[in-house]
Amino acid sequence: MSKFFGYILSPIFYFFFALSLCIFHPIQWFCHKFFGYKAHKVSVDYLNFFLTYCQIFLFNSVSFKNEYDLPTDRPIIFAANHQSMYDIPSLIWFLRKHSAKFISKIELTKGIPSISINLRLGGGANINRKDNKQAISEIIKLGRRMKENNWSTVIFPEGTRAKDGLVKQFQFGGIATILKAVPNALVVPVAIENSWKIVRFGMYPLTTGHALRWTILKPIEPGEKTANEITLEVETEIRKVLKQIS
Repeated sequence: MSKFFGYILSPIFYFFFALSLCIFHPIQWFCHKFFGYKAHKVSVDYLNFFLTYCQIFLFNSVSFKNEYDLPTDRPIIFAANHQSMYDIPSLIWFLRKHSAKFISKIELTKGIPSISINLRLGGGANINRKDNKQAISEIIKLGRRMKENNWSTVIFPEGTRAKDGLVKQFQFGGIATILKAVPNALVVPVAIENSWKIVRFGMYPLTTGHALRWTILKPIEPGEKTANEITLEVETEIRKVLKQIS
């Protein structure tokens, strides 16, 4: 039934999702051009509010759980599992007070309403996956901006989306590179549940009736821990929530 209703509801979802992108594209440009970074960030936050709650057109529920008082006066590395492209708008909205940035493919900086302009102006890292030197340089620059502005970043240590919801082995390189530039960053695991189910049949039909959840887990103080140890701890805690401990 979820797939059946998806055939009917997916066009409605895509219409409102695309409409949000098109409406906020000139709003972002105007805010940045005339009022600067802070106004641009507010416009991006509210764009992602609408993108997140477009899920209502698929009868998917959205919930965010955070039992921890996370600091806003120091950088944070949010490390999450990755299930679909719909993970990202919700993370931007729910983590908005932490100014969370992303590491994105440089190809996405052109041609996509709202998304491309935000990637160019928002302060994240846009990397060329075929050029390791450029990628590392951009991530280090992001780390410096985090340190200067008390920004945070979201990384997906799996490196790719888990299309079946099963967590892939986490790689420590991203956390290691950022911590070199901003060693005082707090590492916070984020468990994402059920967003893979939306796209289990690809872009069409999207499926309906899922409980999408984003859960903040216990923060990790890097201290004397290695990046490998931190990454393993993040992966283990996320697997516990998803009940995927082997």
